Amino acid sequence: MRIKWFSGIRVAGLIMVLLYHFYITQFSGGFVGVDVFFTFSGFLITSLFIDELQKKGSLDLIGFYSRRLVRIFPPLLLAVLVTIPFTFLVSSDYVADIGRQIAAALGFTTNYFEIANGGSYETSFFPHLFLHTWSLAVEMHFYLIWGALVWLMSRSISRSKIDERLKVVRFRALISMLSLVFFLISFLTMALRSLGMTEFSPIYFSSVSHSFPFFIGAFLATVSGVKTVPKKFTNTVSAWSLRKTLMVFFGALAVLLLLGRFLDFSQRITYLVGFLTASLVTAVMIYAARILHEQTPNIEEPKVLTFFADISYGIYLFHWPLYTIFNNRMGNHLAVLLTVICSTFFAAISYYIFEPLVVGKTPKFFQREIKINWHLAAVPLAALSLLLVGLTTTVAATAPQMTSLEKNLWASHLQQDEDALRDMREMVDQQEATEYQVKKGVSVIGDSVTLGVRQAILDQIGDSRVDAEGGRRMEQANEVMKKQQQKKLLREYVIIACGTNTFDDYEKRTEELIAALEPGHKLIFVTPYDGRADETWDSQKLAEYERTLPEKYPFVMIADWNKLAPQHKEIFAESDTTHFAGNPEGEKIYLEMLQKALTEAKNKPAKTNKE
Repeated sequence: MRIKWFSGIRVAGLIMVLLYHFYITQFSGGFVGVDVFFTFSGFLITSLFIDELQKKGSLDLIGFYSRRLVRIFPPLLLAVLVTIPFTFLVSSDYVADIGRQIAAALGFTTNYFEIANGGSYETSFFPHLFLHTWSLAVEMHFYLIWGALVWLMSRSISRSKIDERLKVVRFRALISMLSLVFFLISFLTMALRSLGMTEFSPIYFSSVSHSFPFFIGAFLATVSGVKTVPKKFTNTVSAWSLRKTLMVFFGALAVLLLLGRFLDFSQRITYLVGFLTASLVTAVMIYAARILHEQTPNIEEPKVLTFFADISYGIYLFHWPLYTIFNNRMGNHLAVLLTVICSTFFAAISYYIFEPLVVGKTPKFFQREIKINWHLAAVPLAALSLLLVGLTTTVAATAPQMTSLEKNLWASHLQQDEDALRDMREMVDQQEATEYQVKKGVSVIGDSVTLGVRQAILDQIGDSRVDAEGGRRMEQANEVMKKQQQKKLLREYVIIACGTNTFDDYEKRTEELIAALEPGHKLIFVTPYDGRADETWDSQKLAEYERTLPEKYPFVMIADWNKLAPQHKEIFAESDTTHFAGNPEGEKIYLEMLQKALTEAKNKPAKTNKE
């Protein structure tokens, strides 16, 4: 039984996800589109369980698992195979470790693979092509666990000697209570764990902390449903006017769009109430759509809405890897257009032709059979399939294990460890110092950009030491600086080169670092540059803020990489839009900037005891 207007909910969730991936700065909260899918899936699956018990008196667990697997796996496999040929359009960095990515995607473990590897839509400079399949992993985990629990409950009820009608009533009650318990466990896990975090990807990807939308949907299924609905719901259909139903539906949709516009992945409030609000609002939309179905028996759902709802799963699968590839080769707007066209085409092929053939059905397009001449098509299709499988296997087998950036940073880490041994020797053999007993020279504390050029800094800037780490933020740089001060290793000139990875508390963190700096030092901030950022990004706001600091603190100088880097975009041509490690021209420009700032600092006062 197809419920009209449910298509609107599916399409709304899809559009939110697409807007988030395509225009992340303008639609920063679009990631809650996934929670729309989760809530809807929890509702639909649980409703089907109730319908099956009502009709057959028992549940077929193996049948449920096989239906879910057949619906989810074939399109996923097709998306993987179709994506690989497109990877020849970009550098090998985009297929680094692709074999393990594919294995995680097809094995429904991408969420924990990304947790282990520090994956994120927002902080990865070379995003994994199948990163988006983390949601399929969470969904599959829900199906496995929830399906087994509901089946156990159904067996207990089926064996009880009570009226058949009461069995369904009791089944609904048990599901209702169990879904509330699992909802609380999952939601509290997300909320409480978020209180001690600054990087939220682990709880965002986790099946434990991000499964509560499914249980909101499951609870909703017990008060409405698909075929089998309780009497109270039937009364609501009669009590609500069509106008009220439409107002509730579109009002909930408006709230959902507002969340998509203003929520932020890096804000704790998103994890405390944002995801919960999105799931509850989706539940309201589902409830209203279910009522609207009953109130509009003579109105057909628009075919275009049905079409995009049918292929929404396929579009979700294809859009992310294709967009990641296209966006590397062309402007964003053109990449978006090409992604939408290609994703729609491949998703339609998958839903209307490939998936029916997998299960032995005749392909249909809106109930019209698609006739295929197998005498002509069999050989080309078999050849194409073998080609895609062979190509995918070859790319996975020959792909590098690390991106060129990761290799560069790894080598720099090893060299940095050698420097740490020299620092230990300096603790017992302090050299020439300033009047504040501060060692002369330059201490550089930075992030992955700095780590990539550390050897060039050591070669070109005398008496320098570099301590850099990928993903380092201002508060972490402060901790490194304080430890060096305690060991008397921090040098007269202190260069802080981080901020590409930052949060909205950048002012507080920067001021804390300035306050922690001991007298006798001069401080140089390198403003962060991220080629993807616009004025709404925190890293861009930090750069603007750092430019105001010299007026307030005489011992603070600015090396304005944020302004200089956009004038030399060619240095990022073989990398992402932020790192230039290994590019001689990029290293030259960066070092000239640092040396200019150091020359300026010579004529500036050091921090005093009064500051």
